[in-house]
Amino acid sequence: MTAAVTRTGRVLRCAVSDAARHGSLDFDAVCAVTAALRTLEPGVGAVLLAGEGPHFCTGADVGALAATGAAEDPRSAVRELAEELHELVRALVEVPVPVVAAVRGWAAGAGMSLVLAADIAVAGVSTRLRPAYPAIGLTPDGGLSWTLPRAVGAARARHILLTDRVLDADEALALGLVATVVPDDEVAAEADGLAQRLADGPTRALGRTKRLVRAHGDLDAHLDAEADAIAESVVDAEGREGVAAFRERRTPRFGD
Repeated sequence: MTAAVTRTGRVLRCAVSDAARHGSLDFDAVCAVTAALRTLEPGVGAVLLAGEGPHFCTGADVGALAATGAAEDPRSAVRELAEELHELVRALVEVPVPVVAAVRGWAAGAGMSLVLAADIAVAGVSTRLRPAYPAIGLTPDGGLSWTLPRAVGAARARHILLTDRVLDADEALALGLVATVVPDDEVAAEADGLAQRLADGPTRALGRTKRLVRAHGDLDAHLDAEADAIAESVVDAEGREGVAAFRERRTPRFGD
């Protein structure tokens, strides 16, 4: 596969699937992307999560899983892979800039988990989301059993997960799992353009907004978190520039 992490301007492009293996996860890439997100370079304003080849991510390589199952301690071997994936999910959620996913083709298994870990997902008309775990007798990982009920409700999540339901692009859009659907050949450009626009915006404020939306405490604690975030935002360079630009009736220059 090509390099797992590349940078163009203020956008960090990350890929964790391998086209040579039909879009399955490449765990070396998973670890490389996690490390890049944990030690984010100065000036990065957004992350673009994309697949290699025709598919976003088709999940773990089942052949490799079969080999793992034959290992001396398959429980530990599979747990280690799950924990590597989970560190990536944590990094995507915690990175203090928006994450845009370019979801072309299949997002199955861990691929579906990664779609829900992103902040905004751009799908193509041929995009398909599928849990895929029941087909191989396994349970979800990558946070899917946590994120999906919160996105679509517990009853719909049970239906999707237990029946291994395939969601087409229109269903994924209607359920709020993706933000927009475009022609397949426009997915990369649409997602890249969106990431570029976000990266040129007030990225620290956007990161705080992302953190607030992801929080799941009670309302009283959440109101305190909102007050802390806006107070922090108003005194940093972005907040000062945004307020000044509004008063001066000009476009703010957040990336300067």
